[in-house]
Amino acid sequence: MGTLIVALKINLIKTTHSLHTMLFGVFATHNPESCPLNNKNSKRIFIEMGGKLKSAQRKFRIAKIIGFYMSVLEHQWVIMMDAKDAHDIEKFCIEVGISAISTVKIVPMSDFANSLKKFKSLE
Repeated sequence: MGTLIVALKINLIKTTHSLHTMLFGVFATHNPESCPLNNKNSKRIFIEMGGKLKSAQRKFRIAKIIGFYMSVLEHQWVIMMDAKDAHDIEKFCIEVGISAISTVKIVPMSDFANSLKKFKSLE
């Protein structure tokens, strides 16, 4: 409780590739010692990320960055992405520097309303 949540505003780009994309949650965690608040190199990487997001999104066929949120005191970032596959997201995280600061977990996600509809159809 009381965790500071900071939303990083990003200009979202729609790419022109196949419509067959999936929703992914990208969970990036780092320790206090490598936090951009406490580490000069991490701070530099973090600041540079802002200029790399758009081009990497295009390069690695990320259809949309839905949201990029961070819990500063928990040292956790949550990025919601619409992409073709997890390998593109992995390359994106390496290119922009997320994986240089944090351990990254890429998880396929489902929308609650779609899941509810699917479960009801199984009855």
